[in-house]
Amino acid sequence: MNREILRLALPNILSNISVPLISSVDTALMGHLSAAHLAALGIGGMVFMFLYSSFGFLRMGTTGMTAQAYGAGERHDLSATLYRALFLAVLLALPMLLFERMIFEIAAWAMNVEPAYRELAREYFSIRILTAPAVMLLYVSTGFFFGVQNARFPLYVTLWINILNVVASYALVRYANWGIAGVAWGTVLAQYAGVAMALLLLRHYRDYLRRVSMRELFDWEALGRFFHVNRNIFVRTVALTFSLAFFYAQAAKGGETTLSVMIVLLQFMIWMSFAIDGFANAAESLVGRYFGAKDWKNFDRAVQLSLGWGAGLALFFALIYWQGGEVMLRIFTDQQTVLRAAIPLLPLVALLPLVAFAAFIYDGIFVGMTAVKAMRNAVLGATLLYLVSYWILEILLPRETALWIAFMSFFLYRGVVQWWIFRQRGRGLE
Repeated sequence: MNREILRLALPNILSNISVPLISSVDTALMGHLSAAHLAALGIGGMVFMFLYSSFGFLRMGTTGMTAQAYGAGERHDLSATLYRALFLAVLLALPMLLFERMIFEIAAWAMNVEPAYRELAREYFSIRILTAPAVMLLYVSTGFFFGVQNARFPLYVTLWINILNVVASYALVRYANWGIAGVAWGTVLAQYAGVAMALLLLRHYRDYLRRVSMRELFDWEALGRFFHVNRNIFVRTVALTFSLAFFYAQAAKGGETTLSVMIVLLQFMIWMSFAIDGFANAAESLVGRYFGAKDWKNFDRAVQLSLGWGAGLALFFALIYWQGGEVMLRIFTDQQTVLRAAIPLLPLVALLPLVAFAAFIYDGIFVGMTAVKAMRNAVLGATLLYLVSYWILEILLPRETALWIAFMSFFLYRGVVQWWIFRQRGRGLE
């Protein structure tokens, strides 16, 4: 079982940790221009994280349902799931393109965007929104590959996207002097190149997939289950992204420096989370497969070993951050005001992997079981506790410290609540 987990997890980890490379390179490029560029990138990136992550159900729902169909040997259901998800991806992307100006104005108001960097954020947003169809299609293709236990194809696609993104963004900012528009256009180019590769790789399954009629594709009972799974994941994802948006909004209230500090420190969280998500993705695939096949012995082993591997990787990141946090911080920015405010928070940053890993692994377990209702309830409960924690800590501690401790507690609450729910209901989750 360990070998099977590593077979799925290692490509996922390599794929996932290449994702924050983009964020880190963009942060470094903007962080060496000005604090205003850094703040604009952070706000723009946050808006897209909120916007696109809200549709992350396309990947998670597709993974869980595909893995269960794969484990049960139901190729027809597997095919129908893929086609329904692809159709929904295109349908969801169109309103984002049509209402992009309205979306930005609402986001700018909600995120307390200051005039000093508003136009930079607007420029970045108006370009990067063009990636909406590509992102939605990539969610579906990645979910399908994970569901059929193929971790190599998402790795190929992600590495291709991220290498191209880094090269293009660096060239457009450093050599073409496009500023923040350069990192936005670099992302657009890379995302569509990724879609082209994903579609080519899907052809590998052309003999595996079955023809699905329009009547079957839009079968109300099947669509009902598809939307039930995805509706709950959507609510869960909105709550999750709201928590991060709240984090940014409170940081923005502290001014440009506070916001810049939190943007830089979030790079540590992003690197850790994407790496541990490799084992969470492996859990999605294996737990879904054994759950669909009703192989409870291997199901239990997949759950236990996924948690064990996640804990080991969290300890590794905690040690790296403890020993090398300041060196990493100086890579992201050379702004002295940002460094002076961020360095005292590094010990807390080192604790984050240890309190957060369980939340990521349990997400993978719940997705594999399509236990989306339980996952939704866990995140909603953790979000409420997180907000209460911040409002209490804000009275007692400086803003930066209170905000970071509350942010850590959000992950801790999620992990504890999910552990308790799983312990109480186990295989009967829904």
